[in-house]
Amino acid sequence: MSGWDEGAVFYSDQAQFPDDATGATGRRHSVQMKLKEFIRNFEKEKNVFPYRESLIQNPSFLLVHLEDLLSFDAHLPSLLRSSPADYLPLFEVAAAEVLASLKMKVDMEEPKVGQVQILLASKEDSLSMRSLGAQFISKLVKISGITIAASRVKAKATTVHLSCKNCKSTRDEPCRPGLGGAIIPRSCAHIPQAGEEACPIDPWIVVPDKSKYVDQQTLKLQENPEDVPTGELPRNMLLSIDRHLVQTIVPGTRLTILGIYSIFQAANSTVSHKGAVAVRQPYIRVVGLEDTNEASSRGPSAFTPEEIEEFKKFASQPDAYKTICSKVGPSIFGHVDVKKAVACLLFGGSRKSLPDGVKLRGDINVLLLGDPSTAKSQFLKFVEKTAPIAVYTSGKGSSAAGLTASVIQDSGTREFYLEGGAMVLADGGVVCIDEFDKMRSEDRVAIHEAMEQQTISIAKAGITTVLNSRTSVLAAANPPSGRYDDLKTAQDNIDLQTTILSRFDLIFIVKDIRMYSQDKLIANHIIKLHASADAVSSDSKIVSKEENWLKRYIQYCRAVCHPCLSESASAKLQDQYVQIRKDMRRQANESGEAAVIPITVRQLEAIVRLSEALAKMKLSHVATEIEVNEAVRLFTVSTMDAARSGINHQVNLTAEMANEIKQAETQIKRRIGIGNQISERRLIDDLTRMGMNDSIIRRALIIMHQRDEVEYKRERRVIFRKH
Repeated sequence: MSGWDEGAVFYSDQAQFPDDATGATGRRHSVQMKLKEFIRNFEKEKNVFPYRESLIQNPSFLLVHLEDLLSFDAHLPSLLRSSPADYLPLFEVAAAEVLASLKMKVDMEEPKVGQVQILLASKEDSLSMRSLGAQFISKLVKISGITIAASRVKAKATTVHLSCKNCKSTRDEPCRPGLGGAIIPRSCAHIPQAGEEACPIDPWIVVPDKSKYVDQQTLKLQENPEDVPTGELPRNMLLSIDRHLVQTIVPGTRLTILGIYSIFQAANSTVSHKGAVAVRQPYIRVVGLEDTNEASSRGPSAFTPEEIEEFKKFASQPDAYKTICSKVGPSIFGHVDVKKAVACLLFGGSRKSLPDGVKLRGDINVLLLGDPSTAKSQFLKFVEKTAPIAVYTSGKGSSAAGLTASVIQDSGTREFYLEGGAMVLADGGVVCIDEFDKMRSEDRVAIHEAMEQQTISIAKAGITTVLNSRTSVLAAANPPSGRYDDLKTAQDNIDLQTTILSRFDLIFIVKDIRMYSQDKLIANHIIKLHASADAVSSDSKIVSKEENWLKRYIQYCRAVCHPCLSESASAKLQDQYVQIRKDMRRQANESGEAAVIPITVRQLEAIVRLSEALAKMKLSHVATEIEVNEAVRLFTVSTMDAARSGINHQVNLTAEMANEIKQAETQIKRRIGIGNQISERRLIDDLTRMGMNDSIIRRALIIMHQRDEVEYKRERRVIFRKH
């Protein structure tokens, strides 16, 4: 039989064997050798082998940067990008073999080839979720977004153990990775002996106990709110993560992922799609995760040295604070203090962690309360555009679940999962809530915890968890009667609970004051705005550049600067706070009732945060007395002013006025019988005809209302007498 295997004997050049069958195997082998060489021999600096080191320290997974792979071999990254499903398993086998040989050198024992998960990372720009089309299928793609839901962890079989029900022979069948299943053969290869029954068709039974499994979890990734085109709904994408990536992500996290764009046959596809075999649903099999929260995207690395130089130069100018405030809402006339408060809100104070694990918030919450048409919503819109992360919601259209988090049942698997709401999505940014007073009170209670503890606790449908919501809140509200009424007490004008008011660091009462000189200036400003609006459209790039600069500067300050109070500033602040409390106590004693806006330790913390934010604008690491003085001034013109606003009916009533009010009360009681009602307008008209003063009548009504003798109905247009 000698020479039976010589190449010359059985040589055939027929076309029935494709040319690259052996070539592909050879190429795969050479690629695997190259990958092994890369893990072993890639040097970052002289004699520093990062991948070899990290494999020894952490043998279960290996994070590979595609840039390093490119510098090692120019062809490998393009192979990985074009057909990742083929070459990633090779990479994992290569890593496992390298690890085995390294262990053998260290431990001198026969190594077991284990499993190593390869995670990829790349510095390329991410694609938009909308641009993913058929041309990307089974290619490597990079997208970013917010996770809105995470499923439970499931076990996914990697190899299925099959047993034939007739001849009891067994075989292991590999499973496709991701959401794909195993392809089970239809027939058994067993050849029956004489007198033995042949194996029927479809003889294989899956033996679950002997199959091999890995952990798998599915996530839902939604587009970043800032990337969604106007008027469009945000798209979302299904992600599948396995092994070490499982349970590392909570809903509300911003992610950048690198993955294989794949397709799967949806099990619960609708009746109309049942017959459409060729229609598949896309999903992404994740092979690399990057958490873009605090760490990478907001780190100093994202800024160029020229930008950093420019920012430092700007911060060193003496009028930096004034310049920033002038850039806040440039189209809004006046409201200087509100602009300063909004600037403080955008920069924020410093988050602190105490030794016992308690975290103190650094975010500043501001409430704008006042008349219509005083540019409140304009401020909110400006903040939404300028803050690095912002979510805008309106009071009437927001429920408690929409603001915090909702538990949703998956239609396919019937299991519950969490979807983060506005407060979770804006983690690390600002939530703007318009029409705050129109919210239902039970919905408003839901954001209490988010505003002070900066977490959202959920205990619904068997899910008990805590989500992060480190957000600032900027809310705008109208008084209950629509306009701010100076004849009423502060209690009636600010129709919000004390619990929520104390969580706001600054409360501004924005009034529309009728003053000839000011009205003229405002009218002039608005007409100029309208006249120059067309000119702006051509120069809109300049405006957006200004906006963008402020956004980048805020981002830089928040990432780099974490100021704290100096000794002298702390002492000064202590005295100021004690003095404010003393004044409020005196005022309460004089008027006989507590102030609407409580002055508590929270307000002291608010002044600390304001001082830190003012220091942060100048990139200073210490908040001095100057910052504390400005913070106290801002606090005094806003919250303190609001606490003292409105009339106090006990204060400054002369005997004559008291007498007139008594007469007015008698006349009102004559006009309205107990249990009857009358229009307020008509009542006032009738009494003024009798020669009474309009404001005296209103004051008498307020006093009667406080004594609970009358009550208002139908948006305060009708007066109803109780007793």
